[in-house]
Amino acid sequence: MSGVGKGIASASIGRILQSKGYKVTAIKIDPYINVDAGTMNPTEHGEVFVTDDGDETDQDIGNYERFLNQDITSVNYMTTGRVYKTVIEKERNLEYKGKCVEVVPHIPDEIIRRITTAAEKARADISIVEVGGTVGEYQNLLFLEAARMMKMTNYGDVVFVLVSYLPIPSKIGEMKTKPTQYAIRTLNSAGIQPDFVVCRADRAIDDVRKKKISIQGNVFKDHIISAPDIDYIYEVPLNFEKERFGDLILKQFGWSEKSDAPGLKEWENFIDRIKRSDKKNNEIKIGIVGKYFKTGDFVLTDSYISVIEAIKHACWKIEAKPVLTWINSEEYEEEPAKLSELSQYDGIIVPGGFGTRGIEGKISAIEYVRQNGIPYLGLCYGMQLATIEFARHVAGIKDATTSEVDPDAKHQIIHTNPEQEKNIAANRYGSSMRLGAYPCELAPDSISAKAYNKTKISERHRHRYEFNNDYREQLEQAGLKFAGVSPDNKLVEVIELPNHPFFVGVQFHPELKSRPLTGHPLFNAFIEAAAEHKTKE
Repeated sequence: MSGVGKGIASASIGRILQSKGYKVTAIKIDPYINVDAGTMNPTEHGEVFVTDDGDETDQDIGNYERFLNQDITSVNYMTTGRVYKTVIEKERNLEYKGKCVEVVPHIPDEIIRRITTAAEKARADISIVEVGGTVGEYQNLLFLEAARMMKMTNYGDVVFVLVSYLPIPSKIGEMKTKPTQYAIRTLNSAGIQPDFVVCRADRAIDDVRKKKISIQGNVFKDHIISAPDIDYIYEVPLNFEKERFGDLILKQFGWSEKSDAPGLKEWENFIDRIKRSDKKNNEIKIGIVGKYFKTGDFVLTDSYISVIEAIKHACWKIEAKPVLTWINSEEYEEEPAKLSELSQYDGIIVPGGFGTRGIEGKISAIEYVRQNGIPYLGLCYGMQLATIEFARHVAGIKDATTSEVDPDAKHQIIHTNPEQEKNIAANRYGSSMRLGAYPCELAPDSISAKAYNKTKISERHRHRYEFNNDYREQLEQAGLKFAGVSPDNKLVEVIELPNHPFFVGVQFHPELKSRPLTGHPLFNAFIEAAAEHKTKE
């Protein structure tokens, strides 16, 4: 089921196999018809993760990058829409040489071609392929058919892992294996026998239930892998290794650990640092002011998963415990007096987003942290709104706004660049933004240059609105520092307030490049400033 941990399981298996000395890549398959994840609502699907080469992908690609410590590109991501689109285009181009193009085998063939291409491009020894959705759903049947065909033609080179949830009904208090038994049988109906079953549950699966799944599911008992709930997802590879998961997979391939394998020592040290951070009385309280939080009665933190992880990485780097609070910006529009609650935080982040809802609340929050010296990091929309707030309350442009909110406004501090205007006029929204990695040059004396320890950087973008250069001189004279620009000086990438403990807004999404073992330079600098602010308080 969604959220059970298929992505983390895939990423963890990849990390383990890397530690055994093998080159690994990871591929995500999403069964929806959308060509990519870019047009989906974050509260329904979670964060859109953007790759260096500009692909709008599922958030699991972010998990792969963080666990494997490598950049994943667009060839490692596919959807039903993307596969069908390619097959139809090939048919229109007569690439099937007059054959009748059918769902089977031509759709599975295209899926296999994409998997093979990704593996070859990464020069990987092992490719982890995650099929999204739930076994038995009509929409992922063709991907399972492709997997069956791969096993049939490459016997010994393909291993199947089923991730299944074992419920423990509170009124019964017993772990139930029957749903997993049925999941295995449903997978059998697609022609696939799992080699391993990863058992997700509140607690570790016991020997009795391992034996039951083994007998009923026709899986070796030592191939039933326990995956209980834990406090830190980064501990999953170590949990898996307690069950010798990596060695069992290699044995299935007929391989063994390489003599020069790096092992998991560095990862173990990282987990030790997390646990030390958790035990210390050194909390860093960060407020995240946004709007993509609620889905019915529940809070969906997946909307900002990369931001969350980047904050954690930076906190753990200085052995501090991250404490995150979700703040709905609309509340500040209804009750402005509530803004004073922001003083309880060591730092405030306004992350990316789209649309008009909650915008004035975000601007009010930015004004408060600017005036009260609270460390601030604005990401994408958070940078744009920071320039609008500054224009209104410091530079005296009272009706400053963004064309996203009011396309007819007189003072559009943030506006649509000409290329994007064409896309919007033609109702082209999918993959139409400034996407992927772009270079940026930082002012040598800036906070950002000090954080990166260099002046030339590359960061990932996902937006269609830019700072309006007509206002650059006016805002600069009022005290806003344009600390980062594109190499041609046409696009503003970073803004700062020099006389503030830490006030930085970036047009890009640095959270997408944060890695567990090192963190991201900007987030590291922001958390250090938050820690210093906490000490002063």
